[in-house]
Amino acid sequence: MSDFYTASNENSNHNTDKKSAKKIEKGLKKLLIIAAIIFIAQLVWLFGISPFIPFSDIEVHGITGLSRSEILYLSKIDETSSFISTDAKEIKRILSSHILVESAVVIKRFPDKLSIFLTVREPAAIAITSINSKQVPLYIDREGVIFKMGGDELPESKLPVISGIDNPQLNMRLPVSLIPLVENINKMAHNSPELLSVISEIKIERKVWDGFDLVLYPVHSSIKVRIENNLTEDVLRYMLLMLNVFDGQSEKPNEIDFRSGVGSYTAKEQSL
Repeated sequence: MSDFYTASNENSNHNTDKKSAKKIEKGLKKLLIIAAIIFIAQLVWLFGISPFIPFSDIEVHGITGLSRSEILYLSKIDETSSFISTDAKEIKRILSSHILVESAVVIKRFPDKLSIFLTVREPAAIAITSINSKQVPLYIDREGVIFKMGGDELPESKLPVISGIDNPQLNMRLPVSLIPLVENINKMAHNSPELLSVISEIKIERKVWDGFDLVLYPVHSSIKVRIENNLTEDVLRYMLLMLNVFDGQSEKPNEIDFRSGVGSYTAKEQSL
């Protein structure tokens, strides 16, 4: 009798354990199914829905002369623009082609953020043109792009004036041969601004056959200085040394020629 009771009890416990295991198994399956549904729903939201939702954050680092609204208008970004509908490369191309913009960076951050960073063109020199019988300044950047026109009055600026440019106009790029000149001017403006400030004008004089000379007009001297088409800090220092030689002298040359690497000049003829 005792043995029968023990066996019956064991069977009952075994059946209870089976039922509990099945319940746990069913519960785990339900949890896995729910987790899978949630995961799939998140994937659908993340990759199927949210990229089509309009940007929640548009970051614009603009420049002087272009407002945020103008930048977004040029970029064709509005309240409906989304990650999927926005072409970052095309926006970069459009903004980089604007006359005031030197470079543009456009970054899309998945799923709903957009950042635009613009770098403004900085003037390296000034050209002068005539409009309605008035002299008007045109600003040239380090890449040789004439990107900005000033007002009717010439600015009080430390930037040197480049004259002798053929018909300078807004949104015009200087000939390739003149790009090294504005690049060197820009470098000196940052590295040795006090040295560059001794020149008020740089005149481009075309040679008969090919190439050009540069005629420099010092700020504190009436003596012109003619050099080859390469303006450097060393050339300016040598020029200052030569000009100092004539300080205090009554007879001064009209021009000093540095094209050979050694300064040469012809004295003014005595007037009768």
